[in-house]
Amino acid sequence: MTKLVYQLDGLTCPSCLQKIEGALGQQAGVKTVKALFNSSKVKAQIDPSVTNADVLKKTITDLGYTVVNVRSQEA
Repeated sequence: MTKLVYQLDGLTCPSCLQKIEGALGQQAGVKTVKALFNSSKVKAQIDPSVTNADVLKKTITDLGYTVVNVRSQEA
């Protein structure tokens, strides 16, 4: 498993979090996802044999949000 943390710009309301969590949660290989409004971060745990950080980043940007930074850590 790989843990990813996305730092975002443009989170303006709690419904944004639900939108992001829903879209990422439907992606193959995503085990858990949690969006944090106060820190503008999205944390995800993925199976790297199925998906990767770039796929999730594209999903976030396609929703209209800017990814400022991505950190990854092997779990």
